[in-house]
Order: sequence, then C-alpha cells, then structure tokens
Amino acid sequence: MGEHKHLKRETADVVVVGGGPAGIAAAIAAGRQGARVVLVERYGFVGGMSTAAMVYPWMTFHTEQGEQVIRGIAQEIVDRLQACGGSPGHLRDTVGFVHTVTPYDPAVYQVVAAEMLKEAGVRLLLHSFVDGVAVADDRIEAVRVTSKSGQLELQANVFVDASGDADVAYLAGAAVAQGRDTDSQSQPMTMKFRMRGVNLERVKQYMQEHPEDFYEKTPFAELDTIPLTGVSGFYSHWKKAAVPIQRDQVLFFTGPAEDEVLINCTRVQGLNATDVMDLTLAEQEGRKQVLLIAEFLRRDVPGFERASISAVAPQIGIRESRRVIGHYSLTQEDVVTGRKFNDVIARSGYPVDIHDPSGQGVTAAFIQSDGAYDIPYRCLLSQNISNLLAAGRCISTTHEAHATTRLTPSCMATGEAAGTAAALAVKLKLAPAMLPISLLQTELRRSGAAI
Repeated sequence: MGEHKHLKRETADVVVVGGGPAGIAAAIAAGRQGARVVLVERYGFVGGMSTAAMVYPWMTFHTEQGEQVIRGIAQEIVDRLQACGGSPGHLRDTVGFVHTVTPYDPAVYQVVAAEMLKEAGVRLLLHSFVDGVAVADDRIEAVRVTSKSGQLELQANVFVDASGDADVAYLAGAAVAQGRDTDSQSQPMTMKFRMRGVNLERVKQYMQEHPEDFYEKTPFAELDTIPLTGVSGFYSHWKKAAVPIQRDQVLFFTGPAEDEVLINCTRVQGLNATDVMDLTLAEQEGRKQVLLIAEFLRRDVPGFERASISAVAPQIGIRESRRVIGHYSLTQEDVVTGRKFNDVIARSGYPVDIHDPSGQGVTAAFIQSDGAYDIPYRCLLSQNISNLLAAGRCISTTHEAHATTRLTPSCMATGEAAGTAAALAVKLKLAPAMLPISLLQTELRRSGAAI
C-alpha cells in the first residue's frame, strides 16, 4: 500500500468498516465517546442486511419470557423510529418462535440512522469499498478504500470490522473461520422480497380454521386480539405445490404497510458468500426463486390471490460467512444453558436457529435458565491483530452459536460494545484487550445497555 505516492490519506481515532446495524451502533457509540470516527459503507445508504438485503423484522429484543435484554442504542433507534411513524415498536411474534419482533420501515431507518450518525459527529463515507489493509507487526495501520474519487488510505488507532463477512480481519491476515467445522458449509442465503395487495384478514381466518397447517408454537389464542406480525406454515400448500426449493414451509412477516408482507422463503445452498463467482450465482438463483415463490403464493395461498411483488432486495441476504477467531468463541452450550460471563458486553434471548446448509429443515435450540445468554467482550477481540474489534455477524463464535448472535438486535448490541471499547481504548491509549472490563461495562450501562 505504501507504493502509492499520490494516495490520499486521512486519519481518525476509530474506523468502522460496514454501515449495517452493527456498524451504525459502533460508530454512534464511538462518536458519543468523543472519538473522531469514520464509517465506511459500500452502498449508497446505511442499514446493511436490514436495508440492502431487506432482512425484516428485527428479532428479538426480548427473552421468550418477555424480558427486554437488548436496549442502549438499539432501543434508541426503535424509539426514534416510533416517534416519526417508522415503527410500531416491539410486537408479539405471531409465528411463536420468539416473544417479540420489531417491524420497521427501511426507508425511514436509513434516514434516522444517518441523522444519529451525524449527531454523534461521525464522518460517513458511502459508495466506498475497503479492498486493502496495511499491517505492521500485529497492528492494522490503515485500510485502503476505493471509491468514485479514487483510492483513500484511512489511518486510525483502532478498527472495528462490522463488514458482516470479516473482510477487514481477512485482509489483515487475522485468524478467521468459516461455516461449520466438518465441511465449512454455511447456512443458506436468502433473497427477500415484498408483496403488496395481500389480504391479511383472509390469512388470519385460514390460520384459525386450520391450526394444524402452521408452526406448533403459533399463539392461536391471541390472534383475535393482537396484530398478525408473522406466519410460518401453510405446510399442505407448500407440500402439494412441490416448489423446487429446499425448505419445508412458507414464512412471511407483515408490514410496514397494511397489505404488505416480507417473504422469507428462498433458499440458496452450497455457495460461499465470500467468493465472487459463488455470490454471482447466488444472486441469480435467488431472483429466479423469488418469481417461483410469488407465483405459488398467488396461485395457491389464501389471501394472496391479488398480491404482486412490490420490491426485491438489492442483494441476497447472507446468514453466515467468515467470522473472526477471537480470544474466546461462544459455543452452543453457552447459549442454551444461558451462560453468564464476567466480561459480558451484550445479552440476547434469540434461540439457536440453524437453517440447514444442505437439507430442508431448521434446527432450533432454546435457551434455558432465565432465557438469555451473555456475549463476552473476548468474542469481539481478534486473536492476533491487537487493534481490531469485531462487531455484528462476524464476532467470534462457533457455527452453532453464530446462529443466534447473527440476528440484528444482537448485532446492534455487539456493535455498541465494540464502538464504545474502541473509543475508550483510544482515549486511554490502551490496546482494546487491555481495557479494564469494569470501565467498559460502566460506560455501556450508562448509555442504557441491559447488561
């Protein structure tokens, strides 16, 4: 990287790469600590999987018992969205998989998040792609950003990898893992899309008449008194139609508009989301599946007779790709036993939810004890790059535990922790691993985190 004499250079205290839910929370948190922060995002808008891949709704801020375990900046975003009509707040999950889901309008979220970044003093670089990392000894010195304006070298004291795919870690030569241990296969990718013109009253009526056709945990007793937020089932219709897609049910979520649903049914398996040729194939396969599923829904599913596709995601949704190997890797046992850690920086109540990399099903494992598990600070610390923190989907976990930490509210929570830690490390002139955990926890609690 040093060979470009004409390369433009900029310095910051903290550089966050990836403007998704984790990166947004990280940049806001670091900015509020007084750090000079640059947030780098490859699209022309922020929101990551929540906007670019239309992952919706946010699942979940609560435990199965209803305790809210994710607050802080994540809750602040929901409050701000609610205040301007961009979200109804936390609603009961009528699929019955979790206690609550949080619908939101992605167009409003993009604006609210950008406003909050601006208020925190964050410099936002959109249409900017990190394609190189300069490392000396065990430290990142700079990341190289490519954009319309040519190349830019961003130097900083601490870097936060919120890219989802552990891109910065990988380019820096940090230890990373991918997929499951046996064969490196990852959970399938999904192309999300929305349909308008759906008669949700008709859907609800069919559910009440045919409960056996839906997920066993659907709260049928409550359907008359709460809004329909999600539906998992129509098993008989799916089976009869024999759509050539490896899954076993119809899954969709309602909103933001009254006649609108987000459909989570496509399934692209066996491809590597960090390989450009595989990703190219995945995008095309995903879009073909969208048309197949839309046709099936219109033809066969009650309530969809007059529905039409209103939006298809700009990119395919990625559940799992690379992740950083940290000072500790969270395990499935940690999750299902609701393990507590002294260095807790975030909590989650989302169960283990593995979409089979090769088969049809989903493997779920629910959390015991009080319904929440802790995410330790050590999962954010790169094992071998001393000034790199991971946030969001690429934190240090096993393949199984990743199936819960990857969910958006958890990503927001680990993002806030990483951003806070990065800024404190700069302020105290310490390596992130040397940061007193009690100080980090105090700051997180001060900003409303539920730890």
